[in-house]
Amino acid sequence: MSEKKYRLNQYIAKSGVCSRRKADLLIQLKRINVNGSLITKLGYKVSENDIVELDGKKLIIQSFQYIVLNKPKGYITTVKDEKGRKTVMDLISHNLNKRMFPVGRLDKNTTGVLLLTNDGDLSQKLIHPKNKVEKMYHVFLNKKMKESDYNKIKKGFALDDGFIQVDKINVVNNSDQKELVLSLHSGRNRIVRRIFEFFTYKVIKLDRILFAGISKKKILRGKYRHLSKKEIGFLKMK
Repeated sequence: MSEKKYRLNQYIAKSGVCSRRKADLLIQLKRINVNGSLITKLGYKVSENDIVELDGKKLIIQSFQYIVLNKPKGYITTVKDEKGRKTVMDLISHNLNKRMFPVGRLDKNTTGVLLLTNDGDLSQKLIHPKNKVEKMYHVFLNKKMKESDYNKIKKGFALDDGFIQVDKINVVNNSDQKELVLSLHSGRNRIVRRIFEFFTYKVIKLDRILFAGISKKKILRGKYRHLSKKEIGFLKMK
C-alpha cells in the first residue's frame, strides 16, 4: 500500500503551526527543510515518514482540536504576552494548549465567545473578511440610546476607516435603552466600541454571545468545552 502524500503546505498546516497560506510563505522564506534538504517548491509533496523541519525544529502532524471558551474580563487574547499579563491560554488545559491559538481577538475587557484551535486553515477561513462571519454582542452603555442615533447605526454610517453596516441592532427589553444586542460581520479592530464612541456613548460592558453560529450557552465564565462534530462540520462549511 502506497504512503499517503501531502502537499508540503498541507503537512505544515496539519502540524498546527499555521494555515496553508502562511505555510507557503514559510517555504518561500527558505525556512523549511525536508529530510535535511532546503525546499522552496510550493507544490512539493511529502509523506508522514519524511522529516519536515521549520527553522530546524521537527514538525509532526497533529490531531485537530476545537474548543469554545467563555472568556472572562482581564485576559489578553494571545498565546503569549511579553509583559507577563494573563492570557486566554492560562484558562486552557496544558494538555491542549501546546499548539492551540485563538481564532481572532477579543479585547482584554471584552467577555464571551472565543474559539481556539490548532487548525490553521479553519482559523484563517473564519477570520478572513471575505467570508463575512457573523458576530453577535450584548452591549451595555453608560446612557440611554437616542432614537436618532439608533436609526443612524441601523442604517449604516461612515467611520474614519470606512463605511460600517451592522446586520441587526435591537434594544434589550426593560433596559432603559442602555442595553442592545448587535450583530455584524465586520472584523475591524474594536469595531463595536468604536461604533458607539462615534455617537459619544461609552461601552461599559461588552459580551460576545455568538461567533460563527457558536454560542457560550451553559459554559461558565472562564470555562470551555469541545465543539461537537456537527459544530465543526458547520464551521467548515462556511
